Amino acid sequence: MRSSRRSVSRAGRSLLAWRARQWWVAGAGALVTAAVVGIPTDVVPNPLFGRSVPVQWWNYPALALTSVLAGLVLGTYVTASRTERMSRFGAGGAVLSFFAVGCPVCNKLVLLLIGTSGALSYWAPLQPLLAVVSVALLAEAALRRLSNATVCTPGRARLTRGARS
Repeated sequence: MRSSRRSVSRAGRSLLAWRARQWWVAGAGALVTAAVVGIPTDVVPNPLFGRSVPVQWWNYPALALTSVLAGLVLGTYVTASRTERMSRFGAGGAVLSFFAVGCPVCNKLVLLLIGTSGALSYWAPLQPLLAVVSVALLAEAALRRLSNATVCTPGRARLTRGARS
């Protein structure tokens, strides 16, 4: 419990130390994520895509949380070294959110595996759970990346316990 509080505290300090460029990348990343997930799933109304099943109330907060958290994760890469790899939690959460907010009968993979009635009977009830898991994965990715950013930032000395400022 104590280490998770410490991680949240370090993540908060890291966010407070962000420069304007990181905030711009985070904001742009959130908007791009909202468009990439929201337009094809028709959660964001558009003339290009449609849904057979209406958008559910929880699709909107799931898309909003996914977008904000994905933007924050993307913002952590502004000062990251070029050799640093993308977080598996962040990538998994972003992909999972697409399946969570999408139309259950518009997903070709689901239709092939369990058919239309299976998509409505089994897949649709699982989608809110997928949304929660997606947001949890993105939150974990953001927390890890932000809390580690204060421990070791490229170009700065490593902060250790007992180090003097």
